[in-house]
Amino acid sequence: MIIEPQRETILNPEAQFPGGVWLDVIAAPHGPEQRATMAKVRFQPGARTAWHSHARGQYLHVTDGIARFGDRAGNIIEVHPGQTLYTPPGEEHWHAAAPGMFMEHIVLLEADDGADIASWWGEQITDDEFEGR
Repeated sequence: MIIEPQRETILNPEAQFPGGVWLDVIAAPHGPEQRATMAKVRFQPGARTAWHSHARGQYLHVTDGIARFGDRAGNIIEVHPGQTLYTPPGEEHWHAAAPGMFMEHIVLLEADDGADIASWWGEQITDDEFEGR
């Protein structure tokens, strides 16, 4: 057994996370036999992700604030502290902090066997998409 090293907080790139989104890795694979990554992600009020999807899906557990999650059909779901959202493999979506408040969630995702990347990233969401218009 080992205690995992504490990693430095990372400010995510603006192209994929506009508005100020910080990442703290909690657990990452030690070798090729492992593929799960877990992190704490903190969003400034109104900060959001770009459109993206994950090869093996993703779990997001909201710990603080109100999260917004949107899909390509225009659905927006608000998720509150203590609730967990699951996005299935390949589902394009975005997540964000509701306006006026910080939001934090824990994320759990897996790399895909043989895939170059665990996540696909697309264009930034529009203000209309964020507001559900």
